[in-house]
Amino acid sequence: MSLFKQMDKIDIQDDKKMKESSEMEKVKCLIVGSGPAGYTAAIYAARANLNPVMYEGLQPGGQLTTTTEVDNFPGYPEGVTGPVLMDDLKKQAERFGTDCRWGMASAVDFSQRPFKVEIDNEKTILAEAVVIATGATAKYLGLESEEKFKGSGVSACATCDGFFYKGLDVAVVGGGDTAAEEASYLAGICNKVYLIVRKDYLRASKAMQERVANTANIEILFEHNTKEIIGGNTVEGVKLIKRQGQPDESEHTIKVQGFFVAIGHHPNSDIFKDYLNTDEIGYIKTIPGTSKTNIPGVFACGDVQDPVYRQAVTAAGSGCMAALDAERYLGEKASL
Repeated sequence: MSLFKQMDKIDIQDDKKMKESSEMEKVKCLIVGSGPAGYTAAIYAARANLNPVMYEGLQPGGQLTTTTEVDNFPGYPEGVTGPVLMDDLKKQAERFGTDCRWGMASAVDFSQRPFKVEIDNEKTILAEAVVIATGATAKYLGLESEEKFKGSGVSACATCDGFFYKGLDVAVVGGGDTAAEEASYLAGICNKVYLIVRKDYLRASKAMQERVANTANIEILFEHNTKEIIGGNTVEGVKLIKRQGQPDESEHTIKVQGFFVAIGHHPNSDIFKDYLNTDEIGYIKTIPGTSKTNIPGVFACGDVQDPVYRQAVTAAGSGCMAALDAERYLGEKASL
């Protein structure tokens, strides 16, 4: 090989190394995801001088940015819209020095320290501690009309939005424990609750089936599929198909003002599963009473680790826990 070719090869290798180093950044505390959990973790981490860097994900603010009125978050006596609430939390996090950035984690390597988190398949962050706040995504039926009425009559959280339908008629779709719980909760608020079940039986536990069956204002519509949600600016009814695909298939409409989808959530934990313990659905397992995962230095908070409550205020609380746990971990590490 000639001297010029050798020099060219060295230049190319140097350029590659420079590019790799320019795309790699070291941080003390990395927060993956936003929403109530992520922003609260950022507030506490920033106040503890952890200099947190946050990548907000594809939906900065999380699920609440698709919600109109939020009446059950402490500190807002007149209520607040989801986007405004998330913007307030973000501003508070930034006020204390959080570096909020657009982007999402595309891959991780928790097998060594510092932890490696790849952002948008382009940049690598080396973090001494990682707080995961990627949330969970509600499953929907996939109807165009469902998208049209999200926030205007269609909801995936009865506890969050049920109050707005006090004294009205609503429908819940689903046949498992979540749907049964949502229907039972709404029955205490609403005039009537239709429980739309695709099969000819409920998948819910025996106790939940009995609760639903013994609630006078819940009507179970077995072997029904939702065809379309109808209305003007808000939901006014639901077109249903009974015994779809059968010879006696029929179609009819029920009048409701609210439509609640209760067919489950998908925790946004896929990229972490090679390293972190999860349950059969994908929720990250944490040590009870903490945000600690099976890997010291990696913490999880919010809906990505909460299959039970899934509320903004509980997510915020767990975000606080994650930041405090991260602070203690880094403090103990520094002392060693």
